Amino acid sequence: MQLLEQKSFIKGIPPFDKINQIILDKVVANLDIAYFKKDEVLMSKADTPLFLYFIIKGKVQERDEDEVISLFCHHEFFDAVSLIENHLKHDFIAIDESICYILPRDIFIEILHEDVSFEQYFFQSISQKLSTNKADEQNQELINFMVSRVKDAYLQKPLIVDCKLSIYNCVLLMKDESIDSLLVDKDGDIGIVTDSDFREKFILQRLSADENIGKLASFGLIGVDANEFLFNAQLTMTKHNIKRLIVKDSEQNLVGVLDQISLSSFFASHTYAISNEIEVAQNIDDLRKVSEKLIRVTKALFAKGVKVRYISKLISQLNSKIFQKLFLLTAPKQLLEYSALIVMGSEGREEQILKTDQDNALILSDNLQIDKEDLESFTISFTETLISFGYPKCDGNIMISNPKWVMSESDFQKKISYWVDLQNSDGFMNLAIIYDAMSVAGDSRLLENIKSYLLKHIEPSNVFFSHFARASLSFETPLGLFSDFVSDENGLDIKKGGLFAIVHGVRSLSIEHKILETNTVIRLKKLNDLGVIDRELSGDLIESFTFFLNLRLSSNLNHLGRGEDTSNYIDPKKLSKIEKDLLKDALKIVDQFKKFLTYHYKLNLLG
Repeated sequence: MQLLEQKSFIKGIPPFDKINQIILDKVVANLDIAYFKKDEVLMSKADTPLFLYFIIKGKVQERDEDEVISLFCHHEFFDAVSLIENHLKHDFIAIDESICYILPRDIFIEILHEDVSFEQYFFQSISQKLSTNKADEQNQELINFMVSRVKDAYLQKPLIVDCKLSIYNCVLLMKDESIDSLLVDKDGDIGIVTDSDFREKFILQRLSADENIGKLASFGLIGVDANEFLFNAQLTMTKHNIKRLIVKDSEQNLVGVLDQISLSSFFASHTYAISNEIEVAQNIDDLRKVSEKLIRVTKALFAKGVKVRYISKLISQLNSKIFQKLFLLTAPKQLLEYSALIVMGSEGREEQILKTDQDNALILSDNLQIDKEDLESFTISFTETLISFGYPKCDGNIMISNPKWVMSESDFQKKISYWVDLQNSDGFMNLAIIYDAMSVAGDSRLLENIKSYLLKHIEPSNVFFSHFARASLSFETPLGLFSDFVSDENGLDIKKGGLFAIVHGVRSLSIEHKILETNTVIRLKKLNDLGVIDRELSGDLIESFTFFLNLRLSSNLNHLGRGEDTSNYIDPKKLSKIEKDLLKDALKIVDQFKKFLTYHYKLNLLG
């Protein structure tokens, strides 16, 4: 019985869950049990590492003098790296009474050589482990993606005309509605006319534009239920060699037309169909309906296994298109040419996925002439409309409804000078959000001028950059919280614990080196190209950053599925064993980056 329990215990710990039965038998046959009192030192720097420890009960801290490097608890092992290198870098101390299985070093080294994949696990960099884990997740999540329904895809709204309507009038209707097909009613029988029918029938048969549209229509259409699986719809199209299906709801009401392009785009990225809907939106209601689909698109992309940083880029681009279209639909004519609508924060960095607080501003050309009341009416209406779309108000009131964020180019320059000279937390925050800004509508040169002014106005002194970068250390990296993984009753704040230090640290280095790109991953690659950050740290930061985003998105989608609000908090108790291990590794990278920033900017010397 004890042998079976040992096998089950070891088999439940990655990467030992992947070893074959022969190697598992060897591990179990060589296990022994060790007991340690509270505060007892298991291994110290002066020792030669002799065993791999599997914790049955208790907690063990890895320490470098007084600094807690990591904490290991039930169903975890340590320290494989020390055994491989045959050298201990830190002390390991039992902080509770602890019981461990111990595996001799020579047996551990033997099984490393006997199983290539097992060996590779321990020689992978953190970034490789994070990438491998995401690839494994994608294979599993792709299965869930296959349950998408027809109603989840973009459906062209059904425009039905009488078969006796002239071809000319039908062409006008299609142009006005920006569609490439329409449905034709002939005594209750529904047919279809597509843009290809105009080429192949109307032109080649030299019909008059005054002829009835019924002469171009194809009848006997094949339909599909809105709740049918999308892959079944694709099979139907392939079987009948057709490019469109009419879609009906459970009560047999016609709800739309599914075409091959929309279906293919759904399986590709979903973004083509949404982008097309934004382009053809005629009014605010049309645009609101499109914005409501973004969460569904996010879910589908995430389930399909698309990397979270690509999802954020795609969704941010769609958000930008929505803002741009809303601007075009509602802004006074003068603003279209003589202003720039900019988005800031995570939206400006193209790292926003779900709808978060608005962060936007309006830069006005110094040559703009517009009635003050008209301008104010537009800015208030724009903000309120976005709220109705599901984009919440900014807690800091950084929105164009706030006159402080609607200024001329010259006034923005004066503000930048003031913020630079101020050198306090508010000034640095405002400089940061302007530096991260992206233009989404109007004259983008206005923002380019503002950023150019910002970079020129910052004095090339270490004092400014050091104070600017200091905020990277604002939040403690929760390295010592691995026993229960909570920083407060809500769980672990992944933004404060991991994301913020990476985003602001990279932002600080980028503004120092006058990098104009806004995205954190692209900035990291630029910093690596410039030799500011080496390739290994850059790669580890990119994968850690992506891992944090992935955890937050997964948690938020689960919250939404239960009708709850989203947040930056995750519940580490719900993470898998390997996710917890990767979270530890990613947080260690954050801590390493903070030490890099502290040395680079001499932050330890600041008062």
